[in-house]
Amino acid sequence: MSLQKDTEYIPLPLFIRGKVRNVYDLGDSLLMVVTDRISAFDVVFDELIPDKGKVLNSISAFWFDHTKDVIPNHVISTNPADYPMGLSAYADELRGRSMWVKKVEMLPAECIVRGYLEGSALKEYKASGTIGGVRMPEGMKQADKLPSPMFTPSTKADEGHDINITFAQLTDLIGKKDAEQLADASLSLYDKAAAHALSKGLILADTKFEFGKIDGKLVIADEMFTPDSSRFWDLADYEPGRAQKSFDKQYLREWLETLDWDKTYPAPHLPEDVIARTAAKYREAYSLLTGKELE
Repeated sequence: MSLQKDTEYIPLPLFIRGKVRNVYDLGDSLLMVVTDRISAFDVVFDELIPDKGKVLNSISAFWFDHTKDVIPNHVISTNPADYPMGLSAYADELRGRSMWVKKVEMLPAECIVRGYLEGSALKEYKASGTIGGVRMPEGMKQADKLPSPMFTPSTKADEGHDINITFAQLTDLIGKKDAEQLADASLSLYDKAAAHALSKGLILADTKFEFGKIDGKLVIADEMFTPDSSRFWDLADYEPGRAQKSFDKQYLREWLETLDWDKTYPAPHLPEDVIARTAAKYREAYSLLTGKELE
């Protein structure tokens, strides 16, 4: 078990500090390091989730390799011995929780694919009978499988919540050709991952991607099919009409919903049992998806 709150040991200027990831600029490439910080409702908590960074990074590494026949990605190496600029000296701290990646010209959209009725799609459906502005069959229940997987993009917000947009709005934002490429790639990736997950006893309910370009060619970047970017459900426990047993931070979110908290900073204190159960969910997701135990 390991804990890593920050990455001050790296003697390079920080390029981006995200809620969970710290990114360093290496010239024509980047070093992405995944800490054990956790956020919910866009608030970062003081407590850490043991091994969470290693789980997220290792799951992404697995999926980047598994889907490279669908679309290229930005990964150069996940082995700290390969890293430039003297970073291999920090191999012990970086092993399992870091990636050396190419710089990507990111596109300004989150690409979401939904296979089941949950989250913001469920809210929209209850309000208007639509998902992403598209009319859906009547009488659908929470967690029902959709007639077919749907591509539902959103804006990428630096602060606060992303905002769902229609495909037409995405086309206005980035152009018809890129919008169609994003939709095709997103749906192909979802289909491949959902089939793999199903073979492991998991349902991939929905997921989100970030794409960009290297030398004008579309690539996938950031993270892939992690418990932070995707909803995975236990197939054996699946029953539409209620919330599902999930392998993500939904357990944490549900616990937070029981509190008198307005979902703004500062975050409430996380008890040890909530930390332990959340960590166990992340580790279980890794072992189920990859067939390996976390190193």
